[in-house]
Amino acid sequence: MISKRQKALCVQLDISFNDESLLEQALTHRSASSKNNERLEYLGDAILSFVIAEELYKRFPKVKEGKLSRLRASLVKGVTLAEISRELSLGEVLILGPGELKSGGYRRESILADAFEAILGALYLDSGIDVVKSLILRLYDERLRSIDVDEVVKDAKTRLQELLQSRKQPLPLYSVSEIKTQENQPQFEASCQVALLNKVIIAHGSSHRKAEQKAAERALILIEGKV
Repeated sequence: MISKRQKALCVQLDISFNDESLLEQALTHRSASSKNNERLEYLGDAILSFVIAEELYKRFPKVKEGKLSRLRASLVKGVTLAEISRELSLGEVLILGPGELKSGGYRRESILADAFEAILGALYLDSGIDVVKSLILRLYDERLRSIDVDEVVKDAKTRLQELLQSRKQPLPLYSVSEIKTQENQPQFEASCQVALLNKVIIAHGSSHRKAEQKAAERALILIEGKV
């Protein structure tokens, strides 16, 4: 049975679950249980990308594919998902293991972003595409309405490269490998080496490109945080 806070989240989102165990799983981090939200996050990630891509296609009929892709990337990136999660106070309803609780995992951007996508995956399985699409468009309404198609939207790898060039630093080095998972779902691990940082940045994604973008995004956050 879901908690009062989790029920309040459903009220806030104006959704309900026929199978409440799906919501509970969507909010469960791998540190807390083997029955966690990783598979639901994988599903939600794909659904979110599709819904946003379709909406951008409809809203901007004269915008070319390249810019549409960059607009979509800016809307579904981890930073944006974490922002939405914070707006929903999602950290307060996450189910984390003792280690993550102690280290403040409920504030961690990647955990918040993954939980948000997992909720979308869970809602899709429980209620279908129309319900989850309606939720996504409601949550993204303000962001979609504020899009300026004349503004240049650059992905994380491009922004990282330009930042390093502006500081006369070497370009980042990327390495990507495919990870074998028990569920046989595609999963990639990307490492990003940046001279300004004294450690290798690691990120995961469901595609080669997504893993690299996430690694670049994390490197940007770390570099900008040192300024």
